[in-house]
Amino acid sequence: MNLKGKRALVLGIANQYSIAHGIAKALSENGCEMIFSYAGPKLARRVQPIADALGAKMCVECDLSNDFAIQKLMESVRSVWDGIDIIVHSVAYAPIEELNKAYHHTTRQGFHIAMDISVYSLVAVLREAEAMLQEGASVITLTYYGAEKVVPNYGVMGVAKAALEASVRYLAFSMGEHSVRINAISAGPMKTLSTARISGVSQIQRRIEKSAPLGCNINSEDIAKTALYLLSDLASGVTGEVIYVDAGMNIMAY
Repeated sequence: MNLKGKRALVLGIANQYSIAHGIAKALSENGCEMIFSYAGPKLARRVQPIADALGAKMCVECDLSNDFAIQKLMESVRSVWDGIDIIVHSVAYAPIEELNKAYHHTTRQGFHIAMDISVYSLVAVLREAEAMLQEGASVITLTYYGAEKVVPNYGVMGVAKAALEASVRYLAFSMGEHSVRINAISAGPMKTLSTARISGVSQIQRRIEKSAPLGCNINSEDIAKTALYLLSDLASGVTGEVIYVDAGMNIMAY
């Protein structure tokens, strides 16, 4: 696939095991220019070497819970590019104390944080990026089956992912008049910094190996291939969709 000349803003790389890293690697291999954004200074030492290795034009710290920080991010992007063709939003967060406990014990503050970072950050980024998005631009975000069915210990993140999927549909409608497409990939569980905080992921992966139609767990390359499709002109008629990359596990009743 030839993405030469396309420009992608990639949000959410934390380390080499991040889903966003796999997508960025695939974009780089297919000729796409990239700018990375990472959450805070503690991640800089992990993300900058990845940016260097993949030839990213810039690597910018941005707190996506802060509108001013997002505006500054876009100013940095405008200093390098006059337009954006692709946005990869691989951002989710809930305080660790809100996970692995009964959902009705979720605090108001924890709920707000999970919704702000995991859901509203996408809206905020697209609002600020709107003037730079090229005609036919494509946006993807990452979700999980816990948005539809109860996954033990996932708690408030499942509710946040459900809101994210609804947001994708509304964004697809509101941005469609500008020929901007937005879709979500519902990825099977992988061992990342995010999932490491949730108890029971290993058990879910073992269940997938036994029960999923393809009889295996997915990896970052599987997700990256689907991302390439959605981010390219091959998916020019696809928007507002949730595409499953989970070895078929979502179709199973048990």
